[in-house]
Amino acid sequence: MKKILFFLLAFCFLASMAHAQETVKIGLMAPLTGSFASEGAEMKQVLELLAADLNAKGGLLGKKVELIVDDDGSDARTAALAAQRLTTKGVVAVIGTYGSSVTEASQNIFNEAKIIQVANGSTAIRLSEKGLKYFFRTCPRDDEQGKVAVDAIVKTKAKKVAILHDNSTYAKGLADEVKAPLEKKGIKIVFFDALTPKQSDYTAVLTKMKGAGPDLVFFTGYYSEAGLLLKQAKQMNWKVPFMGGDATYNTDLVKLAGKEAVTGFSFVMPPLPKYLPSKSAKDFLAAFKKKYGSEPSSPYSVLAGDGFRVITAAIAQAKTTDADKLAAYLKTQFKDKDALTGTISFNAKGDRVGDVYRYFKFDNKGNIALQK
Repeated sequence: MKKILFFLLAFCFLASMAHAQETVKIGLMAPLTGSFASEGAEMKQVLELLAADLNAKGGLLGKKVELIVDDDGSDARTAALAAQRLTTKGVVAVIGTYGSSVTEASQNIFNEAKIIQVANGSTAIRLSEKGLKYFFRTCPRDDEQGKVAVDAIVKTKAKKVAILHDNSTYAKGLADEVKAPLEKKGIKIVFFDALTPKQSDYTAVLTKMKGAGPDLVFFTGYYSEAGLLLKQAKQMNWKVPFMGGDATYNTDLVKLAGKEAVTGFSFVMPPLPKYLPSKSAKDFLAAFKKKYGSEPSSPYSVLAGDGFRVITAAIAQAKTTDADKLAAYLKTQFKDKDALTGTISFNAKGDRVGDVYRYFKFDNKGNIALQK
């Protein structure tokens, strides 16, 4: 009996090893539960679509691509556990995740395991200032976003601005990136403070901001709070224009705030594929709509797709899954490659190079329009 059990275990081990050798495993760490589960669900859809397309064309290095998915729960502690699990699964790279503080909790884990991480929705500057060899991101940094936001605010001719954040790594970082340049341009910051996320009533902070008399409110937090702020500002009959950072956009924003409250709300973010002229973007959009019945609702799921295409293209072109060789290739030879959100190159820190952010505004039908 013991011999039979031994042979069964040996067979299972050899079978699993053979399966591991037959596939190229790419991880996805995404918020499948928690506050931003809709982001994670769409990230998973995008990567499943791209992986299926790549496998239909022959895969990578003669092998099929296998997605290994884990849930970070939109939470730093959960993300650290998810990252640890992924390091034991034989993945050659990990795409994700959404949220700078969540990504930060996983960075060192992947770096120590010599696994390339390509973040898609983590824009805090400090993430790429740590000298981590295997960290990359397809989203731009907050200093790039801040420049576009400042230019957009200046164009509104606002003289007094209220800046509201949520004390997260991302939101506080973006608020700081906007505050100093605005002051240098002679714009007065009449309010600079944080709200507490996941509350049901923001009338107190709205009343405090209103008392400061701003010509414009710039909110650097997430769409769940942005929706409630817009809705309650409307209920207060406060007609000051609101502008947001890239995390304020999601199709759920209209559901949270209502079409009337969201009308005129503007924000900066990387463009969705429908705003890009490239053939790859149009082909992806058509394929996504055919499979799932609608267009992607978030730029960050598309940026996750860029992460998948970046790492698979690097593996194919460098003809290796070795992390050291891939990291070097991405930083020195991967230049101006076509992606879903434009062309991609990386600098020595693993940051995406180039102007990516755009300025958008909601109309009275709940649709967004690209602003010039």
